[in-house]
Amino acid sequence: MIDPMTMTARKIAADVASGSLHPHDVTDAYLDHIARLEPQLNAFAWLDPDAARAGAEAAVQGPLAGVPFGIKDVFDTVDMPTGYGSAAYAGSRPVRDASAVHLTRMAGGIALGKTVTTEFASAAPGPTCNPFDPARSPGGSSSGSAAGLAAGFFPLAFGTQTSGSTLRPASFCGIVGYKASRGLIDRTGVKPLAESLDIVGVMARDVRDCALFASVLARRNDLAPTDDTIELPRVGLFAYDLADTPSTASMDILDNVAGILGGVETLAKPDWWDDLGQAQADVFAWEASAALGPERDLHWGLLKPRSHEFFARHEGITFERWRAGINKRDSAMADLDSLFGDRDLLITQAAPGEAPIGLGATGAAAYNIRWTLLGTPSLSIPAGLGPSGLPIGIQLVARPGDDARLLACAAAIEDILRLADVMVRPERIAIPHAS
Repeated sequence: MIDPMTMTARKIAADVASGSLHPHDVTDAYLDHIARLEPQLNAFAWLDPDAARAGAEAAVQGPLAGVPFGIKDVFDTVDMPTGYGSAAYAGSRPVRDASAVHLTRMAGGIALGKTVTTEFASAAPGPTCNPFDPARSPGGSSSGSAAGLAAGFFPLAFGTQTSGSTLRPASFCGIVGYKASRGLIDRTGVKPLAESLDIVGVMARDVRDCALFASVLARRNDLAPTDDTIELPRVGLFAYDLADTPSTASMDILDNVAGILGGVETLAKPDWWDDLGQAQADVFAWEASAALGPERDLHWGLLKPRSHEFFARHEGITFERWRAGINKRDSAMADLDSLFGDRDLLITQAAPGEAPIGLGATGAAAYNIRWTLLGTPSLSIPAGLGPSGLPIGIQLVARPGDDARLLACAAAIEDILRLADVMVRPERIAIPHAS
């Protein structure tokens, strides 16, 4: 029996490869599940069940054979509209798939549809709600992908991250979000936002599925850890409250994880840490004002009010501020080894706490922006529940280029947290019971 809420991508691909499961059966099970829940969740910007079923015809071989996946609507797709979350691109049809989408299809994945994004993956949210509480945000900008994964719409999905757009919604929705090292996954065909910061996000419901997906996208088999027991990594605790509001819940969960792992040393904050927040903001502002200049200048009347505010905040940004931000990044990167020491990875907050109430904003990215600027591979993993019963994740960070080690370490930590019974369970999803 196919259970969309619990079946892993690894299991689907293995059963399809063995002939014990047909991609049509997988697709039908997921589409039936989506039909029941999507009216409440609003995770899809585009969904064509007949096209998804047709895609199952060729999905009989490859490492992702028969595995359904969702595509954030900033990735170009040749057979579906690509609207970038904006009325300015309504009905737009690219002439090719984004490189990452193409690789996934060639590996046997079945594209179910395009998932909701904030406008241009920036500030203005879409209609998606949080599957744990429909009154709350799923986070953003990868809103539909994170919410859809939590609700069992697909085992794998694409996100992107320029500030915190993969890890923050992953934390809010109780799934795994992975931001690769810069350059590991090709971004051709993905709507640019900030050239120095943009990364393809990889999202799944467990770490090993996330790693399998990443191995396909990066064309590196070493990124996918096996099901064998993995040696517990050497971990440092790096926790500083930089959010706009106190994040007691996320700190409590982080401390609990450190206690479960044992032997975790608390690290001192380097002198350069605080300045990286403004550095990321300046780099983002300068580069986004160029990347989205045509939309601002040619389609202003079609853009959402939050996008108008986004552009207004970036007025006056100068090249000198951008260059100063890049220089601060480079100086900090030169000192990363002294921060990590002999540790495999750091654990820190993924988000300020539970998903915020309301769908008009996507929450703070305070705990993600510095690591995004530094280009470190980072991963959000569910680690507990907040006071309202919603998921909160922790963020794992490794040195740039050390993606294989990060994914293996994350799989080991996930195993330990599952044994400690702090992981999010599917029965906590509220959407199936929403009226």
